[in-house]
Amino acid sequence: MGTTKIKAKLLPFDAARYLTDDEAIAEYMTAVFETEDTDLLLLALSDIARAKGMAQVAKDAGLGRESLYKALAPGAKPRLDTILKVARALGLRFSARPA
Repeated sequence: MGTTKIKAKLLPFDAARYLTDDEAIAEYMTAVFETEDTDLLLLALSDIARAKGMAQVAKDAGLGRESLYKALAPGAKPRLDTILKVARALGLRFSARPA
């Protein structure tokens, strides 16, 4: 008798699938800020925007959909005002606390 090898099909991880409520989003962003990684911040904002609907987020931020994709792409250097517009459109508010 021969053995049959079964290949497992793994799906790529997509954080947007798990960002279903405001608490999950807040925890995700808190963890991202702790890394101090700007590319990870853009990725997180992109994940949240995809979870909420990229077209609607772009509209709420006053940006074109393609402009939003470009601003949140890894390696992009968006202006702070763009980040703040996107955060506001996502329902996020940044705050500071002592280190």
